[in-house]
Amino acid sequence: MRSEDAALETVGRARRRAREVAGQQPLIGPLAGYHHETYAFLHHGLPGASRMKLREPRPNVIWFDRRAFVEEELLTALAGRVRGVPEVMRVGNVTLQRYIEGQTLGSRYSTGARLPETVMAQLLATVRDLAAIRPDSLPVQWRVPAEEREADGDSHGFMERLVLFAEEHVYGRNEHRFGTLFRDLGVDAQAFRRLRQSLTGIAERPFHLLHGDLHPENLILDPAGRLWVIDWELAVFGDPLYDLATHLYLTRYPDRQLRRVAKLWTSALEEAVIGASHGWQRDLPRILGFKRAQSVFTDVIRTALDLSNGASLRAMVPRVCEVLEAGAAPLRLATVPTPCQAAVALTRWRRSYASRS
Repeated sequence: MRSEDAALETVGRARRRAREVAGQQPLIGPLAGYHHETYAFLHHGLPGASRMKLREPRPNVIWFDRRAFVEEELLTALAGRVRGVPEVMRVGNVTLQRYIEGQTLGSRYSTGARLPETVMAQLLATVRDLAAIRPDSLPVQWRVPAEEREADGDSHGFMERLVLFAEEHVYGRNEHRFGTLFRDLGVDAQAFRRLRQSLTGIAERPFHLLHGDLHPENLILDPAGRLWVIDWELAVFGDPLYDLATHLYLTRYPDRQLRRVAKLWTSALEEAVIGASHGWQRDLPRILGFKRAQSVFTDVIRTALDLSNGASLRAMVPRVCEVLEAGAAPLRLATVPTPCQAAVALTRWRRSYASRS
């Protein structure tokens, strides 16, 4: 079956399964999402006739991060241990998640806006909840073989595993499609060696459960002002500073607020587990550097795919230039392409992609 046919088949299957569970209730969707086809609908299985959502993974999409657990199994295990986790319900052979009504922090507050104290307090409470969940304390099955897990506290090993995933699974597996584009943009396979050098000497910190993707669109305020955390598919046990670095990078706080959030967050970690913030002032900038470098590979590929699906070159060029500018230091790029050079590289890739399709 061709990839396009497989995608259409998955859309049809997800919608059919949602329709079977929803009965006569109207379906909302498909909702926005890169990795999943998602539909929401009213269901009476939870108090208050809440809406639920059904998700099916999309075929043939590139996964840019490791996945350690089955999300619904993890959410079930987290019930009562981490606040703001959506309920999960089994209906026949289908697992549903509660659809959280409200606004994401990204839609409610403008980029750079200071979060209200009530919101920040709830976020930090979630940080403390997660910090209390240590490896081997959660009754959920790993998807990752034991030999591919780092020992508790091996923060350098944890970061090395993330670099290796980006090198082998994101860049390596897709080099035949995007390698020429990366090289035209001044990025080659040697960038990973240089990235590793920037992470040498990361301090050891006791591991705990990480959400893995704490950006503003995964944080939702419901009408009552309660903060919910959604999309747990990238959760993993690892270095405590990784969630903080991910949040800071994806939220794009101005420098003054970034420093404030970092201090509050690391204090919350230390309250929960002594040593969880050890060496944070030295290591946080380096883990932030990894996030910027990681985005070079994920965002260039996503931008190229958007371009192949009809997005305008004018809109795509600034995206590529921005991530390359941000990732230049940790990847130690010799030069960063100008907008004109990026446009030429993207145009050349689009032309070669079209000839292969």
